[in-house]
Amino acid sequence: MNIGQLIEVSGYRNDYIAKKLGLTNVNFSAKKNRRTFTVEEVKKIASIIDNEDVNDFLMMQEMDLRKDDETIGHDELYKLMGWK
Repeated sequence: MNIGQLIEVSGYRNDYIAKKLGLTNVNFSAKKNRRTFTVEEVKKIASIIDNEDVNDFLMMQEMDLRKDDETIGHDELYKLMGWK
């Protein structure tokens, strides 16, 4: 996963995020292409682009990673939890 992919999913324009970070468009694009953002910049970008589209994308990524995990049915969960 890279932050550039999340930026694309978010729908925010690069120039908007660059301005929020205090970077020029050229510097921002170079950092994005080279994947050389600092940890602090990534944290700030994540807070800027936090929206429903990004959250949905991340949820789908997580679900895809867990698709082969063992699961249990509703009835078995109730039995395990001692619910009635």
